[in-house]
Amino acid sequence: MPCTTILVGKKASADGSTLVARNEDFGHAFNPKRFVVVEPDQQPQQYQSVTNKAKFDLPNNPMRYTAVPEIPVVAKKMGIWGEAGINSANVTMSATETSTTNSRVLGIDPLVKQGVGEEDLVTLVLPYIHSAREGVQLLGKYLSKYGTYESNGVAFSDKDEVWYMETIGGHHWAAQRVPDDCYVVAPNWFAVTEFDFSSPDTMASSDLEQLILDHHLNIDGKKGYNLRHIFGSRNDSDYRYNIPRQWYVQRLFNPSANPQPDDPDLPFARQPEYLLTIEDVKYALSSHYQHTPYDPYSDLGTPAQQHAFRPIGLQRNSEVHILQVRSDVPAKLAGICWLAFGPNAYNALAPFYTNVNDTPAAYRDTKEHYDIQNMYWMTHTLATIGDEHPKRYEAAIEEMKQNTIAAGRHVLLTTDAAAAELDGGQLQEILTAANDQTAKQAYSLAMKCLGSMVETGSLQIRLNF
Repeated sequence: MPCTTILVGKKASADGSTLVARNEDFGHAFNPKRFVVVEPDQQPQQYQSVTNKAKFDLPNNPMRYTAVPEIPVVAKKMGIWGEAGINSANVTMSATETSTTNSRVLGIDPLVKQGVGEEDLVTLVLPYIHSAREGVQLLGKYLSKYGTYESNGVAFSDKDEVWYMETIGGHHWAAQRVPDDCYVVAPNWFAVTEFDFSSPDTMASSDLEQLILDHHLNIDGKKGYNLRHIFGSRNDSDYRYNIPRQWYVQRLFNPSANPQPDDPDLPFARQPEYLLTIEDVKYALSSHYQHTPYDPYSDLGTPAQQHAFRPIGLQRNSEVHILQVRSDVPAKLAGICWLAFGPNAYNALAPFYTNVNDTPAAYRDTKEHYDIQNMYWMTHTLATIGDEHPKRYEAAIEEMKQNTIAAGRHVLLTTDAAAAELDGGQLQEILTAANDQTAKQAYSLAMKCLGSMVETGSLQIRLNF
């Protein structure tokens, strides 16, 4: 199973914005991705899944939205897989965090082969919602009516709220609002713990509580409802694949709490010990257990320790996105998609305005096979060289990461000021130009990093005399 999700409430972030972030991972190293804008006239009204041929009639009033779908040649074979985006109402959606369940649930409510799944969800939901709550409600209707063929977690946000929604069996679901002063990390297993069905900060399928009671699912007895215990897993694989990732991020954001890598009851939401930044979230989503014996690049542990746990950042990262909705700028400037392609240990995050009609070519026109003009393939170039000698190239990679975010932040700062009084075509023009500038700088800094790696590494090749 792939992916790791981090969610940050508005009072837990340094600038008061909401953050929805996720690594999209794949079954093997190469899954070329692209960053696009979908205009209303490009949104289908009759949609058919490639995975299971399920058909859906969609409303005729879609909004513009951004997405990170498959490239066209792959989409014909696999489907759209829109994955993540921000619509013109500044509502975000990230779908999905593949999750776990158990045989008790599946025996009651089996998965549905002709239901909805990750391939479909962004296309079916994001163009039609005006708040994070609406996102939960609309997806809940699809799940109740059509069912799903997989277990997933889905995140929504607007400028005020962040919600995490988890599918349960074939037709059921539960969602919880992330407390404003908290963050959440979800690593491919059922995440929500304590759940109050009467709270205004929770939503669920209408019969979910009765289903728990009727089928004696509450294994904690009279201690309330812990949905992870009821609907999730506790397999041996969770202890090497899922729990350590949750542990490590909580270790970064709450160092004094001293969480343990084999604790299956780590909390769903936690108040960080400091206000979180884009940089903090990116570092966490690029992590490979640095400064612990479990880091594959470190000399601290034994070979067994170095390969004991599944890292967060690894060769199967297709892309990482941080969907930011800012509250300190006008709504027309609020939506930012921070994006990087390829293995996270070797890529750099760049910010793009989402109130635009097009995206930069280096991020939009990804080819199926190697083309160094694409940011996706540029990252794989850096990773292929860097992985052989990570310490040798560490300084060059760190410099690229820092300078790319710094350059992007500067573009946002200057563009926010220049665009504050603009609207319509003029606004679109300046935001598109800003995105192009950010992309150009990101590519230039990646090329500079590559050059530094080649110049450094060439002096160390073994074929010398």
